Amino acid sequence: MKAFKYFFLISVLISSNVLFAQYTEVINSNRPGMSKSAFSVGTNVLQFEVGPNYIKEERTPLPKYEVSGFGADFSVRYGLFFEALEINIEGNYQNDTKTNFSTFNTEDKRSNFKYLTLGAKYLIYDPYKDIESEKPNLYSWKANRGFKWKSLIPAIAVYAGVNYDTENNPYTAAGIEGLSPKIMIATQNNFNGGWVFVMNLIKDRIGTDQSDFTYILTLTHALSPQWVIFGETQGIKSDFYADNLLRFGGAYLFDKNFQLDTAVTFNTKDTPSVLNLTLGASYRFDFHKDKNINNGNSAEDELERKLRGKGARKEKKRKNINSEKKKEKKRKRKDEDF
Repeated sequence: MKAFKYFFLISVLISSNVLFAQYTEVINSNRPGMSKSAFSVGTNVLQFEVGPNYIKEERTPLPKYEVSGFGADFSVRYGLFFEALEINIEGNYQNDTKTNFSTFNTEDKRSNFKYLTLGAKYLIYDPYKDIESEKPNLYSWKANRGFKWKSLIPAIAVYAGVNYDTENNPYTAAGIEGLSPKIMIATQNNFNGGWVFVMNLIKDRIGTDQSDFTYILTLTHALSPQWVIFGETQGIKSDFYADNLLRFGGAYLFDKNFQLDTAVTFNTKDTPSVLNLTLGASYRFDFHKDKNINNGNSAEDELERKLRGKGARKEKKRKNINSEKKKEKKRKRKDEDF
């Protein structure tokens, strides 16, 4: 029974897929892609996501240069007050060496945050909140795997944050420093068969000389209760930098609170060419209590209690049936003796 419980929950929820509530029995991570789920981690859940990565950039046309180094993107997420609300801090720190071939192979050692942002995300529309209509059909495999037109309606969340950039940051345009706003719309479609589609539309560093517009499209598929793969495209456009990145990878659910992942990022141009290799991990501290449960148990405890209750009722029913069969046999023997 317990194995079935985890198989069902993990296969449905592993790829940031939340059918019945914001909180999930297994970790709900934004990794390994760069897009953000429309759903939060759940109230009183503290989650850490980090991804060290190797960086290689090479520009072939003049001015020719090469960038080689390491970095790490990270995120700290916390569900606050409401199931639909999440606050988070996220960033990307990079340490590299830029070699300029057009100026006698001069080397420039650089390090700083490419971005550092504090923000909040709120789910404004959830098409999956109707629990009864989203329950699996226990009698039809085809009904559970078939296409549902309702799945075309996405969950929608809005995000607002503030960036902090230091003075003379080598990864930003000249003159960018201090605070600047960031906004995002995140949508998520959960399809049958373990498929999830996430879209992010982002306007970053609003009102500055590096006001980026970014879109991210991510398609995720759960291969099994533990394994998930994904493909992603990310477009960036501003006066400072423009690119179209492709990203592929996968994740492994080590246990309900711990996920490992890997991804490769590249583009198809040479101004510059980009290659990033990432190994990442996500871990959560789960202090969630289901407010709909009067006894104060966690959602997992309540599910365990329900499963035990069902098992007890089945066992009692089985014993009653066996008791009735024994009584029937006794009556038959008495009739035969008579």
